[in-house]
Amino acid sequence: MGDREFLEPLARLEPSVAVVVAFGQIFPAELLELPRFGCINLHASLLPKYRGAAPIQAAVAAGDPSTGVTTMVMEEGLDSGPVLLQREAEIGREETSGELAERLAVLGAELMLETLDLLEIGRLEPQPQDAEQATYAPRLRKSDGRIEWSRPAEELFNRLRALTPWPGLFTGLRRRPVKVAWGRPIGDPPSGGEACGTYLGLYEGKLAVRCGGDSAFGIEKLQRPGRRVLNAREFANGERLEPGERFA
Repeated sequence: MGDREFLEPLARLEPSVAVVVAFGQIFPAELLELPRFGCINLHASLLPKYRGAAPIQAAVAAGDPSTGVTTMVMEEGLDSGPVLLQREAEIGREETSGELAERLAVLGAELMLETLDLLEIGRLEPQPQDAEQATYAPRLRKSDGRIEWSRPAEELFNRLRALTPWPGLFTGLRRRPVKVAWGRPIGDPPSGGEACGTYLGLYEGKLAVRCGGDSAFGIEKLQRPGRRVLNAREFANGERLEPGERFA
């Protein structure tokens, strides 16, 4: 991005503004200073909250009731530039990060158009971010999808929503991996002091698994590698699953 072969032809164009969406790299100073109005980035959070590569997933995983989109003037920092405009959006109780991303893409496009219109007529005043309020949403790795059954069931549900469609949640059973495609916390779980990850039996058509805080997670859909997705009852019958077995 800093090559003269790229920057010199761009400078001859005398750009008014550069629009940046989901690029994932920090621009060098030479590029940031080229456009008259600067480089304007669209970020999928209400900055300074959730700077970084995975703001949508971070908001869903945290169980936040809302998030939003921000337009900002880029600088040599990670999503740290002055804010131009913001719009808030509610997060559905069972909404996945994939579904939320689709809605925020539409909202973000509308916000960017409004930002450009107001910049052109000089009606925007960039507002500096409060760095002390900043939080970070690092890039996701496949390993982030491994289930820690010691977490409360509600937290696992939020992580399932956050990591859908990628990388998804997965665990192990009988030394083989299995993907948890969907499920929900069980509102009134059976109690018994079992270790986290213990299969408790079919409960309202779900595989009830003991989680942290004496909670239980009801797995509704599962998938072995290379196989089709099964509902809980199909999986339990096919695997001849017995209460007391452990997911790990």
